[in-house]
Amino acid sequence: MAETYPTLAQCAVVAAAFKVLLFPAYKSTDFEVHRNWLAITHSLPLWEWYYEKTSEWTLDYPPFFAYFEWILSQVAKLVDPAMLRIYNLEYDSWQTVYFQRFTVIISELVLVYALQRYIASAPGTSKRAAHAAAISILLSPGLLLIDHIHFQYNGCMFGILIASLVLARKRSTLLASGLLFGALLCMKHIYLYLAPAYFVFLLRTYCLSPKSVFSIQFFNCAKLGAGLAGIFGIAFGPFALKDQIPQILSRLFPFARGLCHAYWAPNVWAIYSFLDRVLIVLAPRLGLFVRTDALNSVTRGLVGDTAFAVLPDVSPHACFGLTLCFQAIPLLRLFLKPNWDNFVGAVTLCGYASFLFGWHVHEKAILLVIIPFSLIALKDRRYLSAFRPLAVAGHVSLFPLLFTAAEFPIKTVYTIFWLMLFLMVFDSLAPSSGRPRFFLFDRFSTFYIAVSIPLIVYCSLVHGVVFGRRYEFLPLMFTSSYSAIGVVGSWVGFMVVYFTS
Repeated sequence: MAETYPTLAQCAVVAAAFKVLLFPAYKSTDFEVHRNWLAITHSLPLWEWYYEKTSEWTLDYPPFFAYFEWILSQVAKLVDPAMLRIYNLEYDSWQTVYFQRFTVIISELVLVYALQRYIASAPGTSKRAAHAAAISILLSPGLLLIDHIHFQYNGCMFGILIASLVLARKRSTLLASGLLFGALLCMKHIYLYLAPAYFVFLLRTYCLSPKSVFSIQFFNCAKLGAGLAGIFGIAFGPFALKDQIPQILSRLFPFARGLCHAYWAPNVWAIYSFLDRVLIVLAPRLGLFVRTDALNSVTRGLVGDTAFAVLPDVSPHACFGLTLCFQAIPLLRLFLKPNWDNFVGAVTLCGYASFLFGWHVHEKAILLVIIPFSLIALKDRRYLSAFRPLAVAGHVSLFPLLFTAAEFPIKTVYTIFWLMLFLMVFDSLAPSSGRPRFFLFDRFSTFYIAVSIPLIVYCSLVHGVVFGRRYEFLPLMFTSSYSAIGVVGSWVGFMVVYFTS
């Protein structure tokens, strides 16, 4: 088959050149977080990494990511040794900025490789669709805003995830898929959101016989178990020898942070928070009791513990129970029909459930839904109908991360251009479904996308002109609530499609 243009490599080169131009752009506290982690891993013995707290930005990723930072620090000392001094807080020399920005671009080569493997693994009739999906991920506004402006290393880790998903396409590479995902968990624990789908898929396709679920393939179980034990042993073993696992877990899972992140993730708790805000206003007319001590909680747009003024408070146990419940539904179908499309669908739906119902979910976690969904969004037009509102809502919800004036045209123009281009391309490539589409859902998708432009204009420009610094929580509340409706609507649509395909 003739190569499709532009190629993934060509897009990667152009994208890298554009990202270099963004080096002087706004950088969040995450930039200092990673500079501090470079200093910790370079300057201190291994045993002190998870205890060091000179900076408030303590090391709170699993050990493989700490090892990754240590490797980067060996190059960083040749660029500017001052960035590796623990007490050099908020240090951002131009050498430091350029070095850290470059490392994000270079580490993203993992994503480019994984996407190329995804295209190569696609059946011949769907290679054009796979090519379009791969380029859409590579040029994702989410990765651009979060990694290359705000500052993180998500591109590299999503490359590992996609490589793992591609390996799951063949029975001969199922073991490699599971082990690679295990390594990913040791880099960033947020991928635990997706782990139940991997557990069920590998159990059904690798550990149990294809002929009978009652026949266990013990040798395969031993290989998978030994491989995962080895990976986790390499990651956590040195710390276990010093009895530091409880300390690491306290860093990885800080449940005291509250239900909602400072920027509201567009999930059911954003809608719940919005409803609570509305009920505060209506309480005098409806005779509702308002807890005055909860009025300044994080649900008002501030940082702190979450408490609701009218509605009941939400506990971590409730979030955990709801998440498991809504993950179990697609996992049952995956167990019964363990093919690759259902596996990626279950990974996506596990991401949805964790994002929508989880405790202290970051808005950036929406990429755990968007990126795996992109791999199957062109399966047919019903899948695409569910993907459209997610693509809009997920990316718009990231806008509050970049609140400086200089980045406003970048985030809006780039995101709108990406949405227009790829939604049109996807629309032309998605085949018709053999099952009827949902008329109301299609109309919801169209109306929802149309509302996004005036919402962005109001939240980014009009509100400041009209109200100045008053009611600063309103744009955040409107953006989060609007985006939450889109994500929830997309989730419902995808659940219906997933179970009727």
